[in-house]
Amino acid sequence: MRSVEMGRSVGELAEEADRAVAYTADEMMSVAASRVLTDGAVCFVGIGLPSTAANLAKRTHAPGLVLIYESGTIGAKPVHLPLSIGDGELAETADAVVSVPEIFNYWLQGGRIDIGFLSAAQIDRFANLNSTVIGSYDEPKVRLPGAGGAPEIAASCRETVIVMRQSRRSFVPEVDFVTSVGHGSGAGDRDRLGLTGRGPSLVITDLGLLAPHPGTLELELTHVHPGVEVEDVRVATGWDLKVAEDLSRTVPPSADELAVLRQLRTAG
Repeated sequence: MRSVEMGRSVGELAEEADRAVAYTADEMMSVAASRVLTDGAVCFVGIGLPSTAANLAKRTHAPGLVLIYESGTIGAKPVHLPLSIGDGELAETADAVVSVPEIFNYWLQGGRIDIGFLSAAQIDRFANLNSTVIGSYDEPKVRLPGAGGAPEIAASCRETVIVMRQSRRSFVPEVDFVTSVGHGSGAGDRDRLGLTGRGPSLVITDLGLLAPHPGTLELELTHVHPGVEVEDVRVATGWDLKVAEDLSRTVPPSADELAVLRQLRTAG
């Protein structure tokens, strides 16, 4: 890996993290997301927070993680965080580059992707996602970037993990537009719609972790991050958030995780 700005190495950053024992909410979120990924898994990566988490996992505990980007790059190993799915470094460092139709038809719809990372502007209590419009579709207050490959990722990956910052603006009782189906309106909806993947298994935010209840599939709070209380999460949620009986506290980032994450963000 390249050295970071001012010539600091990973070891030096680790020592700094040990001394400071300080990290941001976004760093906690990225580290928590990276821990979900296992060595050897095939991951369909989105740009932004999902890409940060996936590349962190590959540089720490999951060196055999296979990163697939929507542009057709398989096994990408970027040195810096890509600016878009068309970032040239993804193709330059990939094991193979195929067409976009092949990525979707053969890899994704063929059930060959273990885990997909997604984000969105809005999410509801059944993990349905909106990245299309805020307000009505015909007369929106805000028109968002749109679906891209997210609906197919949500439909066909063996499971999906959602990474997004938590607030009442984003965690809403009902999304303004269903761009990507999570669990629909509850148990049985994905089967009824013919969606092959199991759907969202985890939502990772800057406040904690939420997972579908085994019976109802409604999201419930399972972990709070260090320094965060249940009431903080409830205030940032637009519906009456349920809390798991065995609520846990997320393990803080280690010095090594923080050092690698910071190096990744500053690598140029």
